Amino acid sequence: MFKLFLTFKEAYETRNFTKAAENLFISQPAVSSQMKQLEEELNCKLFIRKSKQEMSPTKEATILYTRLLNLEDDWLETKRLIKQVGNNPVKCVISASNTFSIYYLPDLMSRLVEKFPHVYFELEMHNSEEVLENVLQHRAHFGFIEKPLETGPVCRKEFLSDELVIAGNLESELWLCREDISGVYHYTKRYFLQENIQPKRLCVKNNEMIVRLLEKGIGKSIISRVSVPKHMPYQELGVNYKRLFYFLKKDYLTHPVLLEIESVIEQYAKEKGGE
Repeated sequence: MFKLFLTFKEAYETRNFTKAAENLFISQPAVSSQMKQLEEELNCKLFIRKSKQEMSPTKEATILYTRLLNLEDDWLETKRLIKQVGNNPVKCVISASNTFSIYYLPDLMSRLVEKFPHVYFELEMHNSEEVLENVLQHRAHFGFIEKPLETGPVCRKEFLSDELVIAGNLESELWLCREDISGVYHYTKRYFLQENIQPKRLCVKNNEMIVRLLEKGIGKSIISRVSVPKHMPYQELGVNYKRLFYFLKKDYLTHPVLLEIESVIEQYAKEKGGE
């Protein structure tokens, strides 16, 4: 049965039986046969053919895939216990969106590193959609995003509030904007529509780079207030431009150290929220 599950997982992720076969070093007919066997066992359809090569997973397949990720975690934890690797460092992967990574995560990490000196932390910076995908696919244990995305089986909690302002050369006609999928750009686009602005834009796919350009007197931008350097002019935008950061976590945490890390993260949010 494990063999069928592994083949299904590869087929689900590639959406292509031929590609799944190549990755597993087996034949394409073997993949098809195993998927048929699994469908008979579960009495449901798992994939619908969209083209000669591409397959679309059914709702039942998505449920099975999510459960298999949990099963995989259980298996890894079982091996950990059997091999008694308690003296080896626990790995904790944290994935965060751009603004949170640069201006909030270092403060949180100072607490985590101090409290968990034997944990091997791995930090990643992505856009909000990629952070969610990393947590969903169990490539990250915890995530922080700046967009209220629909997260499905991933647990999403309000974490910290953040204020957006216009900063830089306020008289400039040039706007430094993040890419369209960025959480900040969602608010920038809203401002352009609200003020009926047809902007002269320069797309910059990194908040820190935007700040450095602003420091050189190049344009203006809607950015987090915490990222505005001292002495740089900025303009407040009001309550409609206050947003929330969200904390994401795997829906199936079992390791006691990871559960303790989660508790410290939530306590940090409570303390900062009260400031």
